[in-house]
Amino acid sequence: MSKRLEQYFYLVLGSTLLTLGIWLFVTPNQINFGGMIGLAQLIDYFIHKFLVLPKSLNTLGMINLLMNIPLFIFGYKIMNKEFCFKTLNKGRPNPTPSIVPLFRASTAIFGSSILPAIKEPIVEDALLNVAFAAIICGIGVGLALRSSGCCGGIDIATVCLVKKNPDFKAGQLSIIFNVVLFGICLFIYDIKIIMYSIVFVAILYTTADKFHLQNINVAVLIFTKNKEIKEAIMKQMGRGVTYWMGKGAYTETDQEILYVAINKYEIQQLNKIVSSLDPKAFVTLAQGPMVHGGFEKRL
Repeated sequence: MSKRLEQYFYLVLGSTLLTLGIWLFVTPNQINFGGMIGLAQLIDYFIHKFLVLPKSLNTLGMINLLMNIPLFIFGYKIMNKEFCFKTLNKGRPNPTPSIVPLFRASTAIFGSSILPAIKEPIVEDALLNVAFAAIICGIGVGLALRSSGCCGGIDIATVCLVKKNPDFKAGQLSIIFNVVLFGICLFIYDIKIIMYSIVFVAILYTTADKFHLQNINVAVLIFTKNKEIKEAIMKQMGRGVTYWMGKGAYTETDQEILYVAINKYEIQQLNKIVSSLDPKAFVTLAQGPMVHGGFEKRL
């Protein structure tokens, strides 16, 4: 499967799982999703409370869509072509433009608006509903992010802030937003629902991080005699390389030691470059290092 088809596959699968998670578990159990969807749920609650509307009418998806439109515009202006017309094979010569990542959220948004509302929870156990909702939605969010897109809402603002300030921690905005949101919900919902919602959000973010490989930093050391590898990494991947000369203790032969920082999603591309130029190169990878400075976060 080509890289482009693989990312479209993750996009469709992630959006579908997110939609099903919201439809089957989140909405029937009155779990607050947090973020922009959680705010849409809050607005939806007041609309149904003060307006005479059929209970079967699912307005949540449409509210979420309307709230995301200005964020889409904001994201387009801040990120411009680099985000909205981002290439799926970034770093290669003659890249092919992909569908606008901002509108990758549309599947989940429209899906949650056209599906009929489910009145009762699927199972009676509330904690079981919370766990399944968080896992399904978390996998969906993680796969959507892996496709180099985003899930709309707070994700758009977060990506823009990371672009402007590479040292900005992506989770900060979500934490602040959700603290304020759940604080408001305390005056509206039962305390038990708020507690379940907090558990849901915590599991969701943890699950999403496991599937969002671009969010995991990897430090790579490459020991090779081929002097072309560092040039290929810089040209094909757009990553900086630091190198120094070393000598094997057993063979007493000179070789280059290359150091490069990438994200976990780029490991496959790096291995392909190294193996094509030097199949005997010795490569070590360390996952999860703290990286600051000129490192580009590719969300």
